[in-house]
Amino acid sequence: MTTGNGYEVILETLTPESARTDTTLPDLERKPDPWESSMQATCECLSWRGAFDNLDRRHTEDDLGETVYRDFPVHTRSVVTTTHVLLDRGVISQDELRAKIDEVRQRFHRE
Repeated sequence: MTTGNGYEVILETLTPESARTDTTLPDLERKPDPWESSMQATCECLSWRGAFDNLDRRHTEDDLGETVYRDFPVHTRSVVTTTHVLLDRGVISQDELRAKIDEVRQRFHRE
């Protein structure tokens, strides 16, 4: 698994306002945001279809979540580590990801 260049598009999504500030375990009573439920369903589908096994994803979250993506909030690590693996495997390119991120940002700025 590569952790050098090639992941700038992911790292650029972390802003000072969204950086992790907690030093304890996440609040287990917290209600997940809608995107988190959708992401969990996406991960389940990836696992079910054999594209990215849930156990492999959990190990990747552990490995990358405490190293490369340690400044990301704990509840976002599924999405950033899954994206990392999809980039590694050539499923998506940085350019495709950047274009999609820009599209989503534009949509939210119009609302």
